[in-house]
Amino acid sequence: MELLAEKLRPKCLDDVIGQKHLVSKGKVIYNLVKNKKLFSMILYGNPGIGKTSIACAIVNELGCRFRMLNAVINNKSDFDVVIEEAKMYGEMVLIVDEIHRMNKDKQDILLPLLENGLIILIGLTTSNPYYKINPAIRSRCQIFELHNLEFEDILEGLNKAKKALPKLKIDDDALKQIAYLSSGDFRSALNLLEVAYYSSLDFHITLDSVKSINAKPAIIGDMNESGHYDLISAFQKSIRGSDVDASLYYLGRLIAIGDLDIIYRRMTVIAYEDIGLANPGMGPKVRACIESCEMLGLPEARIPLSVTVIELALSPKSNSGEESIDAVLNDIENGASYETPAWIKTNSKDYKYPHAYPKHWVKQQYLPDKLKNKKYYKACNNKYENGLNQINKEMKE
Repeated sequence: MELLAEKLRPKCLDDVIGQKHLVSKGKVIYNLVKNKKLFSMILYGNPGIGKTSIACAIVNELGCRFRMLNAVINNKSDFDVVIEEAKMYGEMVLIVDEIHRMNKDKQDILLPLLENGLIILIGLTTSNPYYKINPAIRSRCQIFELHNLEFEDILEGLNKAKKALPKLKIDDDALKQIAYLSSGDFRSALNLLEVAYYSSLDFHITLDSVKSINAKPAIIGDMNESGHYDLISAFQKSIRGSDVDASLYYLGRLIAIGDLDIIYRRMTVIAYEDIGLANPGMGPKVRACIESCEMLGLPEARIPLSVTVIELALSPKSNSGEESIDAVLNDIENGASYETPAWIKTNSKDYKYPHAYPKHWVKQQYLPDKLKNKKYYKACNNKYENGLNQINKEMKE
């Protein structure tokens, strides 16, 4: 019952699909293996693109003693067993999957062993190690980022995999459909190929048989991993950059994942952080959109989301609100917490009530003495803020 993906696990670097920037001739991991020298490393990237495959290929080619553990499934005693083996043999390669989830107890016992070389660690993770992995572990490892596999990479791997399935007959359009549906996840592609193979009595895979199993492509962007945060980042940056087509694309990706909550939060932040006073009506419009989506649910919610994201993308932009409050907070953090002027303290008899003056303006100092000439608000150039800025100038004259 061994899965095809496990049967085809690479035995050497030449068997690895893609990742030529690391494993092809003259590249870093290729050269390390040829020089028969291995250092602790972390391999990171999206699921199904070759992290475990590269780790297995390295230890197989070098003939290293190794153990493979999972930071979530295996407990501290499992790690203790590996350490005892390492002491017995003098060295051990430890491959740790989901290393970003390794708790402090496991990290503490590994750190000195990485330092003295008794354990050579190969960590595997879908999360960005610069954010998710303990700096003490990270500083003892070389970090290698794996690239997403291209359509052609998946096709190449599938053509190799066909040889492992006796009596297989697969149409070209079916093979291409499997590659397309995988969205760059080779393990997903192999699993779909194997299911299609065994679900056919004559082992003939057609386009229709593939579609009957899976008609929806895999989506890169796991709820708990860096791919998802990359989508969120791309969504906001596309709107900030006023690229309406890219904004709609990343909105579609997030809708396909079904994460409406993060869409709501991002749109709300964008309305105030990126658009702000250039179009202050966008905040209430976003709120109305969210209420409509909550009432409608998917799939209909995609329509008000689309309308609102189009307007967010094409709206004039201003970050003066964010810049202004950040300038204030920066001053406060650097000690600018001065006494409130006496005339605006509670129940002061010297307070000048603005409503008693024309235009509700009155010459009165509100900032503390040491900040009385400070200018925190710097207007951006847009129709609405130009009006606000003119009022501000007139009041300061």
